[in-house]
Amino acid sequence: MRNERFGILAAALLLLATAPAYAQRPRNIVVIYTDDLGYGDVSSYGATALKTPNVDRLAKEGLRFTDGHSPAATCTPSRYALLTGEYAFRRPGTGILPGNAALVIEPGRTTVPSMLQKAGYATAVVGKWHLGLGPKGGPDWNGEIRPSPNDIGFDYSFIMAATADRVPTIYIEDRHVAGLDPSDPITVSYGEPIGNWPTGKANPELLKMAPSHGHDMTIVNGISRIGYMTGGKAALWKDEDMADVFVAKAVAFLEKQRDSPFFLLFATHDPHVPRLPHPRFAGKSGMGPRGDAILQADWSVGEILRALDRLKLADDTLVIFTSDNGPVVDDGYQDDAVSKIGRHKPSGPFRGGKYSHFEGGTRVPFIVRWPARVKPGVSDALVCHVDFLASFAALAGQTLTENDGPDSLDTSAAFLGASKTGRRELVEQAGGEALRVEKWKYMPASKRPKMNTQVNIELGNDTVPQLYDLAADPGERTNLAGKYPEKVAEMEALLTNIRQAGRSRPPGN
Repeated sequence: MRNERFGILAAALLLLATAPAYAQRPRNIVVIYTDDLGYGDVSSYGATALKTPNVDRLAKEGLRFTDGHSPAATCTPSRYALLTGEYAFRRPGTGILPGNAALVIEPGRTTVPSMLQKAGYATAVVGKWHLGLGPKGGPDWNGEIRPSPNDIGFDYSFIMAATADRVPTIYIEDRHVAGLDPSDPITVSYGEPIGNWPTGKANPELLKMAPSHGHDMTIVNGISRIGYMTGGKAALWKDEDMADVFVAKAVAFLEKQRDSPFFLLFATHDPHVPRLPHPRFAGKSGMGPRGDAILQADWSVGEILRALDRLKLADDTLVIFTSDNGPVVDDGYQDDAVSKIGRHKPSGPFRGGKYSHFEGGTRVPFIVRWPARVKPGVSDALVCHVDFLASFAALAGQTLTENDGPDSLDTSAAFLGASKTGRRELVEQAGGEALRVEKWKYMPASKRPKMNTQVNIELGNDTVPQLYDLAADPGERTNLAGKYPEKVAEMEALLTNIRQAGRSRPPGN
């Protein structure tokens, strides 16, 4: 009897000891990941020509970060770093991928979704993928696509292979092309032309939106893409319906998992090119299809929030809203984005944009809402998507091994507003690497071009080193490298060490 009483007492004490940890764990986690959305593209970050009420609602109800970053200034490396906790520059082959690339995240390694699976979360990705599919040589579009997101931690996936300006223009659901007619097999090529489908180069009269540079290969839905494709007609998407399709799949997942913990990565395609928003949004922004696509992205955010409200899950769901990299206006199609931009500044007060080493390349909207834990406000902490792995692990009560997430730091205290500081240092990737250390920004000398003339964006390269004090000069206009040579040497040494060390997460973090 005494032993039985002791066992009951011990169990009660254990429950009391662990209760605070469980109380701090988010029941659900939702990451809303937009595509090519700039710091200045939403009204809660200063846009006046556009109104984004649903993102603004998140900003009002959550913590809005002014120094939040994507890991890179382009999509594939950013997505790789978010899921793995490893800077993409460490992994060859993680540049912008063609639509028929093999999966660049090897099954078996720890990822955000695989870690959360172990913590008891159901996991899903809906939307843009762009991390490759299948084995070396690319996927079999007409059979089982393996490896896929389902092999690196996602229980459910409904994705596009790459981007809408690249073939194949089909959706993949849980390792199979959705709606594929087996009698009409898909063939994809990024080399020689295949099949007899018309191309933008040879048949411009068939286009409803002409390319401005490149993007003149196979035509699907009146839009010429990068790459060649034939077959799969029953499975082809309609660009104008894409946001509706992704939202419906995401909401269906939320409804299915309403009674158990879940993690959802909801990756919109908007406002990436080609921009063909639904007729509900076409012409509504006054800024052409890019502005309309931003309105559509905001609507998508609203649908996710409304679903959480309806399912009574909002209070204890951690929602993070952000973007995979900075903005670009003309990225391959003649869609009036340049002529109708007016005084709108997609990068806000920052220089550069997508592809750029300047802050506009990686400084993006970054909002955290968790009503049960996070007090609304504004934070200047330096935070980055590469830290999702370690930070979510801490929140979910999981322990990373020394080999997991080599560049992912636990910045959960900053995410929750409990700390005013996040990272001390951050590598910003854009062709090469730049380094942030607190207020200082260092860019090594480079022989790369200073401008991407196709998209009219400053790349941040120069033949001399650059050093900026972002506290005094957020627009990176005054190069202080000549004034502070010791600081340049210090940061160059640190960047070299980070590159060579193979990791930047200290042991035990």
